[in-house]
Amino acid sequence: MLDGAGLSGTPSRCSHGVAWYTRQLGGALLAGLAPNNRQMLTTVLADAINQTASLHAGTCQLDDPGTPSATVIVLRRNRDQLEYLVLADSVLLLDQADHAPLVVSDDREADVGRLYRATMDGLTNGTPEHDQARRDYVQALRAHRNKPGGFWVAAADPSAADEAIVGSRPVKDVTAAALLSDGASRLTDIFGLTDWAGLLAILRDRGPAELIRQVRAAEDSDLDGGRWPRGKTHDDATATYCTHIS
Repeated sequence: MLDGAGLSGTPSRCSHGVAWYTRQLGGALLAGLAPNNRQMLTTVLADAINQTASLHAGTCQLDDPGTPSATVIVLRRNRDQLEYLVLADSVLLLDQADHAPLVVSDDREADVGRLYRATMDGLTNGTPEHDQARRDYVQALRAHRNKPGGFWVAAADPSAADEAIVGSRPVKDVTAAALLSDGASRLTDIFGLTDWAGLLAILRDRGPAELIRQVRAAEDSDLDGGRWPRGKTHDDATATYCTHIS
C-alpha cells in the first residue's frame, strides 16, 4: 500500500504530481514482488525507487525537497514467514492468534513534526491562517526529509529503503493483517476512539468501509480541529484488510 505525499501551493521543481509518482512506484514494486523474486524487501523497494527516479531524472530536479514521495507498506509471504516493510507514517497491523496485535509504524515524521506544529495546532481548521500555517509546517518538515536525524519516505533516493522498518512473523501466528494510511489509522492514533484491537475488530466484523465511515464521522464532529488538532481536517483514507494469510 502506498500513500502519496505532497501539498499544493508549495514549491517543487518536479513537473510530475504525486499521483503519477505513486502509480509508477507501485508498478515497479509489483514487478519486483513477483513470486520468483526472493530478494530482500529493502532491495525490492530500493530498485523500485531507482527505476521510478530514472523516469523523470532528465526533466526534474530530483534532489528538491518537494519532489513527489510516498509512504510504503509491503507484506509478502515467503514460505512459512510473513515478511513486512513499513516506510513513513502508514500503519501495519498484524492480528496475532495468541498475542496482542503487532503494530508496525514509523513515527519519525511525527517526532520531527512536534518541533514545528504548535502554531498550526493553535489555529482553527479551514481558515486562511491555518492553511498558511500548514504550508509553513510542511516546508519546515521538508528540511528533515530523507536526512539523518529526520524522517524517511520513498522519493528519488533509493537509500531511503534502508531506513524502512522490516521484520517477519510466522504465518501460523497471524490471523489477519491491516494496511492503513495515516488517514485511516487516525481513528486510533489521533482521535483515540478505539485501540488497535478495536480497530481490527471493526475491520473484521464490518469491513474497511465502516472504519472509514467512523473516521469521517469523527472528522465531521470536529471540523475546526478544536478537539483533535491536525493539519488536514479530512485526510485521504485507505484501509486494506487481509484474512487469507495461510
